Amino acid sequence: MLVLGLIIVAALVGLVLFGVTAFNRLRVLDVGSQEALGGIDVQLTRRADLIPNLVNTVKGYAQHEKGVFEEVTKARAGVQAATQGGTVEEKSAAQARLDKAIVDVLAVAEAYPDLKATVNFQQLQTALTDTENQLSFARQYYNDAVAKQNSTIRTIPWLFFTGIAGVHARDFYKAPAGQDVAPTVNFDQTAPAATPPPESPPAEPPPA
Repeated sequence: MLVLGLIIVAALVGLVLFGVTAFNRLRVLDVGSQEALGGIDVQLTRRADLIPNLVNTVKGYAQHEKGVFEEVTKARAGVQAATQGGTVEEKSAAQARLDKAIVDVLAVAEAYPDLKATVNFQQLQTALTDTENQLSFARQYYNDAVAKQNSTIRTIPWLFFTGIAGVHARDFYKAPAGQDVAPTVNFDQTAPAATPPPESPPAEPPPA
């Protein structure tokens, strides 16, 4: 009888210890995913912070492009809102809108060679490309963390402890359609030279 009691106690202790281990494992996975999502917020914020300088730089040469500047400003506000507690889908949509708006602003700059040659504009281009690369890395890092979390909580025995740990499947951060690579405008290509019109044949001298 005593042996049976000891076995039951040992089994209960083992179950409790395993429960604690499972709880901690799931919580660590969830915290890791949340921290990775925070990395996306950091890069989205950095990208949005470049917008005022970009707008002011380009606006100095193309003040008439009011609609383009208004859209990129609204897109920036959308990113700022999404990083303050927005869902993964909202963050992705905000990024897509901002990326498109940035491309539109850079397209405006294409018509101004003097603007493209300025140090400030070139530095902005470099900074925008850098933040997009960092954002792509943060997105992949988050998706890797989510893949690990989601696969774990769907397998035995971890799925039995998801409710206790308060850990559930997370959404992946999907790159918007057409945004799998950094949106860029190529300013290095020169427009092809216009084909000169064919020369008219020399006029015949009037008859004598």
